[in-house]
Amino acid sequence: EARLVESGGDLVQAGGSLRLSCTISGFTFDDYAIGWFRQAPGKEREGVSCISTVHRTTYYADSVKGRFTVSSDYKNTVYLQMNSLKPEDTAVYYCAAGSCTPGPEGDYWGQGTQVTVSS
Repeated sequence: EARLVESGGDLVQAGGSLRLSCTISGFTFDDYAIGWFRQAPGKEREGVSCISTVHRTTYYADSVKGRFTVSSDYKNTVYLQMNSLKPEDTAVYYCAAGSCTPGPEGDYWGQGTQVTVSS
C-alpha cells in the first residue's frame, strides 16, 4: 500500500524559511514522481513543485520559482525547501505520488501539513 507522510509545517514570519519532508513507503521513486501541492482556504489546490528521480526532472510553479527547491534523498524522502516565505504561501501542503510531466499530478496523497506565514 502506497503511503506518504508529510512533516515540517509550522508558523513562520514572512521572509523566513521552512523545510517540508515527505516520507514514502509501499513504493519506490522508480514507480512514481513526487509532487507538492498546496491549498489555502477558499482557494483551489495548486501544484507547487514536483520531482522525478527517474527522469531527473523538477518543476516549479511560477509563484514559487526561485524561492522553493525540491530534492530527494533517493531513498524514501522528498524535501521542499521553502525560502523567502510570503503570507500568500500560507496553506496546507500535501505531497502526492504520481507524475511530473511537466507539472505535478497525484495518485496517492499524504494527509497534509499546515504552513502559516505571518506578516
